Amino acid sequence: MQVTGKVVVVTGGGNGIGKALCEAFHEAGAARVVVADIDPDAARAVATPISGAAFKCDVGKETDILHVIEETERQFGPIALFCSNAGIGGGFDPMSVNAGGTSDEPWSRSWAVHVMAHVYAARHLIPRMKTRGGGYFLNTISAAGLLSQVGSPAYSTTKHAAVGFAENLAISHKADNIKVSILCPQGVDTNMLRSIPKGPQSGDGDLSPEQVAQDVLKGLDEETFVILPHPQVLGYMRKKTENYDRWIAGMAKIQAKMRESYGK
Repeated sequence: MQVTGKVVVVTGGGNGIGKALCEAFHEAGAARVVVADIDPDAARAVATPISGAAFKCDVGKETDILHVIEETERQFGPIALFCSNAGIGGGFDPMSVNAGGTSDEPWSRSWAVHVMAHVYAARHLIPRMKTRGGGYFLNTISAAGLLSQVGSPAYSTTKHAAVGFAENLAISHKADNIKVSILCPQGVDTNMLRSIPKGPQSGDGDLSPEQVAQDVLKGLDEETFVILPHPQVLGYMRKKTENYDRWIAGMAKIQAKMRESYGK
């Protein structure tokens, strides 16, 4: 897919990977980039220099996503590419005292942002895309959705669920010419990465958001399902599936090192 001349929506577009995506799509000639973010000031700060549009959007609320879709198409035309990019990094506990946690809050919020946001976008765009002969979803997930995330069961679990939904989205609507890509980086130099405890997601070749955005443009051009800015993730996936027990043991060693480090 080429974004030239297309209307593109990016959720979580006010900073980090989302901001870099918005700027990259504008540079690539998108007809209009719509920046949706829970922080309207951040959305406007990104949208203004690229002649884009800004919407306040809490992606965990279906009504907010529907509003962005309806207003974008009313004002600018059909959405060709919807980037469900917003994410949160809450619920991290480097000690992992109890994988079940102590409350539902980090689970419910992670589920809303990392899973249901993708579902809501599909729910309201698929009928429109079917009518006009196709469309594209880019879902920002994480290498955690393919591997795991030591220190955050809620993050890891919901990112795995996001991969599962994207797979089904691609399978269910291939015949409708609706394409899907998932973006699964490891460490990216963003506010979210800097706000969470250091772990295996850090120090394994952290990338800039701008580099990730260029990898996205390449992945969209090739229409590949899994976009891996960190190519080593493919090797980790192979090791995981080749010997699951060995992989679990290795991850447990990483967990033990984290407990040792943060327990001092």
